[in-house]
Amino acid sequence: MDKIVNIGQSIHIKGELTGNEDLTIEGKVEGKVLLKDHNLTIGANGKLVAEIQAKTVMVLGEVTGNITADDKVEVAASGTLRGDIVAPRVVLADGAKFKGAIDMDRKPGASASPSISTSASGSRPVMEPVGAGASLKGANL
Repeated sequence: MDKIVNIGQSIHIKGELTGNEDLTIEGKVEGKVLLKDHNLTIGANGKLVAEIQAKTVMVLGEVTGNITADDKVEVAASGTLRGDIVAPRVVLADGAKFKGAIDMDRKPGASASPSISTSASGSRPVMEPVGAGASLKGANL
């Protein structure tokens, strides 16, 4: 079982924070937080001005800085994030505060263009619309 380490409300860290354990921060951190293959939780009292890299990141408090996660970033209803997110899965709860950009592209350098598939006859590519409000103009349905 993985250990979970807590940084309390009265703790203030400046610099680079690294580790091989899951971490919960309730205090203040300024700098970098690197937790390869481990989970980071910023508690309701946590305030970070930091670049963050971890397996998963849960924001219940305040973060100013970019977050990169190998699995997921979640900003809870009580959370505030000012910075960019790079992760394959992102959850922004109703009531969460977020200002920044989200990149959910799983592979570095992969194109964000729409997928192209071949039609049933195999003679021409067919663009498939994705998402809410997408329409198929000129399609025979």
